[in-house]
Amino acid sequence: MILVSGSLAFDTVMRYDGRFSEQILKGHLQSLSVAFEVGELRRDFGGCAGNICYSLALLGEPSCPWGAVGSDFAPYRIWLEKQGISTGALHPVEALTAQAYIMTDRDDNQITAFHPGAMLASGQAPFPEHLAEPVRVGIVAPDGRVGMRAHAQGFRERSIPYLFDPGQALGILSQDDIAEIASGAGVIAVNDYEAGLLGERFGFTIPRLLEWASAVVQTRGREGSWIWRRSGARIEIPPVPPRVEIDPTGCGDAYRAGLVWGWVRGLDWNVAGRVASLLGAFKIESPGTQNHRFHAAEFWARYRSAFALEPPPSHET
Repeated sequence: MILVSGSLAFDTVMRYDGRFSEQILKGHLQSLSVAFEVGELRRDFGGCAGNICYSLALLGEPSCPWGAVGSDFAPYRIWLEKQGISTGALHPVEALTAQAYIMTDRDDNQITAFHPGAMLASGQAPFPEHLAEPVRVGIVAPDGRVGMRAHAQGFRERSIPYLFDPGQALGILSQDDIAEIASGAGVIAVNDYEAGLLGERFGFTIPRLLEWASAVVQTRGREGSWIWRRSGARIEIPPVPPRVEIDPTGCGDAYRAGLVWGWVRGLDWNVAGRVASLLGAFKIESPGTQNHRFHAAEFWARYRSAFALEPPPSHET
């Protein structure tokens, strides 16, 4: 079982057919007032924990989201259980479930407004001691600040290795928060921007992060990803071009699901990174964060085609 600490949210997703840059006048940022007419609008199930668990379920991996949810969560709970995802670690509170409003333009730039709601109570969610399967690996994904610290501590107290993904939470985490969570992590995952922010704002460069974690993963968008090892080696993971580019939202969560799928099996990082890269491509080919689908045979056939490699021995699901 993979226990995924992180946000669960309802996503309202909008697609703007133009470019944000064409609607924002240079020199007028101090009095910004813009409106966008969107051609597409839908409501999806989202949040980092839910997204990661969904992609793990597609790979046949048992997982469970760990966090706080609101009084309006019932439809999302039904959805998770239909996917075979345990909801035994969810903590209900008297608030609305977190809500995200995401607008993407034609160049895949995004503007997001986020209401944390129940997520602010994630630190109240106790460690789930009685899940159907033992927890082998954990994930600390973006969530409420107190919750991220508490859940990382829960993993450390039980000697459960975990991946730390600071992601969108970098805006609310202090230097001490990041150091505490990262110091117990087995793997740290960031994108290009987050890697730069960690270095410039806090002094946590890749070499510094590798003093804590055995591997640091740096995703690079269309350029693929790098996996840095403590030995100083850098593994280059090639991108998998999506067959059609529909929606990049949640691509990073899908990537992390593939990465942890390989990590929990003890696979080489070259393999785990490629599984992650392919899973991200599948996600981009569908709207929303939990609408991509595939059969195991389809996934591994595309793995062979994309990388000219045979699937790992443990690919059976």
